[in-house]
Amino acid sequence: MKKQARPTVHDLLAMKGKRQLSMLRVVTLEEAEAAEAASIDMISVPHEVLFDPQFRDAAPGRFAIPGGDYGQIGATTDEILRSAVKMRAASADAIYCAASLQTIRRLRDEYIPVCGHTGLIPSHATWTGGFKAVGKTAETAALVYKQVKDLEAAGAFCVEIEVVPADVAAAISERTTMLLLSMGAGGGCDAQYLFSEDVLGLNRGHYPRHAKVYRNLAAEYDRIQAERIAAFREYAADVTSGAYPEDRHRLPVERGELSRFLSQL
Repeated sequence: MKKQARPTVHDLLAMKGKRQLSMLRVVTLEEAEAAEAASIDMISVPHEVLFDPQFRDAAPGRFAIPGGDYGQIGATTDEILRSAVKMRAASADAIYCAASLQTIRRLRDEYIPVCGHTGLIPSHATWTGGFKAVGKTAETAALVYKQVKDLEAAGAFCVEIEVVPADVAAAISERTTMLLLSMGAGGGCDAQYLFSEDVLGLNRGHYPRHAKVYRNLAAEYDRIQAERIAAFREYAADVTSGAYPEDRHRLPVERGELSRFLSQL
C-alpha cells in the first residue's frame, strides 16, 4: 500500500472553511496505526509515543501534535523551546503550547508551528472557575475571542478551543485565520477533536458531554483479563498437581548418554 503524504501546515490552513478535519488523541502505537489506516487527519500523541522509533512506521501520513505533557507548568521559555526542537526533530509536525504569549512568539520566531489552547484549559482552569464551560456569558465569550486573537498575533497557526458554546466558537472561527480545533465546541470550527479512549469506550469514568462512543472495548478488555486470570489459575493448578509439564514438554536424552552422565556423578 502506498504511503500517504503527510499534510503540511500550509495544506491544513488551505482547508479552512472547505471541510471539517478529524483529530484524535492516541496513546499507543496501535492506536496511531489505526488512525493512519482510518485516514484521521491529525493526531495528538504523548511524548513517549512520538519518540518511539516505530512511530512514523505506524503513522507516516498523520499530522502529529505532541500534547502538553512535557513540563510546561513552571517551565521557562528556553526549556519549552529545547523540548520543542527535540520533538520537531523526532517528526512532530507542530507543538501544543498553553504557555505564555511570549513563549509562543519565541517558538514562532524559530519557525516552529504552534497549536495554542483556549476555553477550558485544564492546566489553567483555576482562572476560569474550574472544569466547566467557558464562554457562556458575553464577558467570558469576549475573553475567549481575545485569547484567540492574541494567539493569532503571537504566531500560532491553530488553537484547541475546548468546551465553549457552539455559536460562540463558530463566530470566533469566522474571525480568525487560524484553524480552530473543537473539543466540545460544536461543528462551526475547522476540526473535531476527541480522545481515543472515549471513541473506543475505554473510559471507565465520566464521559464528557461532547464525547461519542463508537465501540465498547472496555468490555472486551474485561473479557480478555478474565480469560488471562483463568489461564494463569489453570497453569498454577497444573504445576501443583504435576499435570505440567507433560512428556511432550520435556526434552529427551538418549539413554546411553544419560547412563554415561549418571555414571560420572
